[in-house]
Amino acid sequence: MQKKFISNLILLLFLNLLVKPAWIFGIDLPVQNRVGAEEYGLYFALFNFSMLFNILLDLGLTHYNNQAVSRNRPEVVRNFSNLTSLKFMLGVVYLVVTLVAGFVFGYSQTALILLLILSFNQFLASLILFFRSNLSGMQFFRADSLLSVVDKTLMIVLCGILLFGLEDVLEFNVVYYALAQSLSYIIASVIAFFLVWKKVRVFTWRINFGSYGKGLRKSIPYALLILLMSLYTRVDGIMVERLVGSYESGIYAASFRLLDMVNQLGYLFGVLLLPMFSAMLGRKEDVSNLTRLSFNLVFTVLLGVSLVAGFNASPIMDKLYQVDDPSVAHVFELLISSSIGFGTTFIFGTLLTAAGKLKTLNTIALVGFVLNIILNFILIPDYGAEGAAIATVFTQLLAALAQVFYSFRLLQISFPASYVLRLSAFVLVSVGTVYLLQYLPLPVLTNIILSFGLVMSFALFLKLFNYQTAIDLMKSRLK
Repeated sequence: MQKKFISNLILLLFLNLLVKPAWIFGIDLPVQNRVGAEEYGLYFALFNFSMLFNILLDLGLTHYNNQAVSRNRPEVVRNFSNLTSLKFMLGVVYLVVTLVAGFVFGYSQTALILLLILSFNQFLASLILFFRSNLSGMQFFRADSLLSVVDKTLMIVLCGILLFGLEDVLEFNVVYYALAQSLSYIIASVIAFFLVWKKVRVFTWRINFGSYGKGLRKSIPYALLILLMSLYTRVDGIMVERLVGSYESGIYAASFRLLDMVNQLGYLFGVLLLPMFSAMLGRKEDVSNLTRLSFNLVFTVLLGVSLVAGFNASPIMDKLYQVDDPSVAHVFELLISSSIGFGTTFIFGTLLTAAGKLKTLNTIALVGFVLNIILNFILIPDYGAEGAAIATVFTQLLAALAQVFYSFRLLQISFPASYVLRLSAFVLVSVGTVYLLQYLPLPVLTNIILSFGLVMSFALFLKLFNYQTAIDLMKSRLK
């Protein structure tokens, strides 16, 4: 079982780390360059808007179903028909609520059409996650791993054809972009449905609320947490577009795209840590060592990335985007530094989740959301996308510190004083070194490679982590 879990986890990480950058740099980024910052800014705002009511698509169904099937595999036969039918009903409710909200927010008819397409895509994405919960619950990890990238792979192909293959005969716009994603999601959801149906061999359209009402009530706190975190990480793009226009939203999207890619390290690490933390806490074991090792790996890499990217923001953004606007680099300098906060929350938020401290997490997320809204209202009118970036950095840092504080307080984990001193020294030396390297007459690429290499060397020299120790510990905890 341990070997199976680790091998399929490696497959999951490999596929996502391969496909996600290909999607971002090969398709999504060229789309913004093709349609321009203003048109893409509207798409980005509406995409974020379509995520605001995602809780209506799930209500904890996916989490409930995964747990139920994992504990009792025959449950998939009953749940598959009931919950799939309910997912479609929730999808209708979600689409109506989202479109009504879009109308109330004052979006134009053209924008509402695009919002409808993007909302339909959100429904399909949620449906695929539900189908995957059946497969992972039945321990078909390889199929689940492959399904995790099928939609993006199809999008790369279809959008690539529209963007590059038909560029002479088609005036590409964000509506075509969204529709290509719809087709990809439809194909992926059909594939996912038949993979589950092949195992179940039965499906009827029916809804039985009473059969899983108790389980759903237990899962709703997880759904609420996902909603709150989505709100305070996605509302920025919406508020920028509403307060200062689509162009500024496009400027913000240019940096957020890269931040989202960098954050995949913390997200995928969280996928690895959740079952490990859960198992250790269930056995009343001390999670301090695993927490420290995980944090070290994520923090050191993200600090290196944020320093190198921040100090080289102008050449990086000039190379990637066809926008002659210095604010693009300024927004990126600010926003990329929030990756440290995001990475920290993926470690300590996962730990609190495994410990069942959902009330604490939801409180932190709610405070973060309210604070983010207030800061955005204050900063965006005067500073545009840069104001939203400042709000994100501050909110994410505060949320990360709160999760660290409550992890130490509620779970009695502890880090040695010598470790705190080494970590502090690492931060100071890294910041100083990368800053001083900017004064050397080096090519940009050389400077980036040298800076990041030195930061990682400092981490090893100060013995912040030992790769082999981390691997051995992870293997021992998955027995």
